[in-house]
Amino acid sequence: MILLSHSKISKFVYMQLETYISDLLYRYDCVTVPGFGAFLTNRVSAKIHESTHTFYPPKKVLSFNEQLQSNNGLLANYIAEVEKIPYQVAVEKIAKQVKSIKSYLSEDETITFQNIGDLLLNTEGSIVFNPSYHINYLTDSFGLSHFNSTDITREIHKEIAVAVEEKAPIALTPEKRSNNWLKYAATAVIVLGLGGLTAGKIYNDSVNQHNQIVQQEANDQIENKIQEATFFISNPLPAASLSIEKQTGNYHIVAGAFRVEANSDKKVKQLRDLGYKARKIGMNRYGLYEVVYSSYDNRTEAQNAMYKIRKAHNKEAWLLVKNLNK
Repeated sequence: MILLSHSKISKFVYMQLETYISDLLYRYDCVTVPGFGAFLTNRVSAKIHESTHTFYPPKKVLSFNEQLQSNNGLLANYIAEVEKIPYQVAVEKIAKQVKSIKSYLSEDETITFQNIGDLLLNTEGSIVFNPSYHINYLTDSFGLSHFNSTDITREIHKEIAVAVEEKAPIALTPEKRSNNWLKYAATAVIVLGLGGLTAGKIYNDSVNQHNQIVQQEANDQIENKIQEATFFISNPLPAASLSIEKQTGNYHIVAGAFRVEANSDKKVKQLRDLGYKARKIGMNRYGLYEVVYSSYDNRTEAQNAMYKIRKAHNKEAWLLVKNLNK
């Protein structure tokens, strides 16, 4: 296998595709390269290796899916925004670079996407992806790295004490009785009693002071919650009298985008007559009114619905990942 460096690839293409993909992987779970495949991320919790005592922080694990090739607009829009070029020009530049990459892969060469991973073809002609572990794309773990900790040896003092007592048992010898011991005992009882009362008073005062501090903190938290609740109540959201079922989620199956709003309303009505939960989700950055079949909270559920729509109604439907609350 020949490992193609980034400098060699750049002779034949005109932009750093892996840089744009890497930027988007920090913010999105799926970055699709139209006509090539999609780079996916999956969050993995922190873990400790039992034998090496190495701590690994939470991270995003990279994978590649060759089946996801439809253009969802994410990569092309980002390139168009960064390079200050029209959207269609960005699409054409991506297609040109994908063609070049596929040409290298067909010649049994390995393509390296810096900070992402290596791509090559197996004997069956499918793309194999070996992810890079140099960068953690999980922003919640920014600044964290893995580290080793030495094994801690703890001494069990109780077992040591028992072993010493077995070797050298304590022997008690009787003393001569004397009438004076009653005086000493009485004096000791009085001293211990006074000391106990003093210590008890100090302890009770300490407990009361601690309880007062905790109670004050609780009162402060309750007051803050009341003020926060009052703030939201004093600014209620406007009431809506819509009969449309409320949809949530960041995954939207796009039916089309229209320059004239009346046409987008007509499309929504047509889709609703067919049984879809269609709606408008506003204008995109190009001033077009976007209409979606439905929205989903789960990517897998959205993708399954998109495949059914493509097969039954519209083969051009595509998946848009967008947070409508921002």
